Amino acid sequence: MTITESQFQYMVEAMTSDLIRLVMENEQLTMPEAFDRVYNSKTYEHLHNPKSQLYYQSPGYVYACLCGEA
Repeated sequence: MTITESQFQYMVEAMTSDLIRLVMENEQLTMPEAFDRVYNSKTYEHLHNPKSQLYYQSPGYVYACLCGEA
């Protein structure tokens, strides 16, 4: 299945929003801290690579990848 660039961007943005929410809830971080944690991660970098197909995964799976970076 091929997706358009706008569909890909939407999926990445939705996943990013979910990741920030999960980081805030699970790690008790403020919103700015959660943004920093997500945006400066390798997981976020991989999420923007369509070949990684992370955007197809569940937020819980991608969050586990983020937690595995530490």
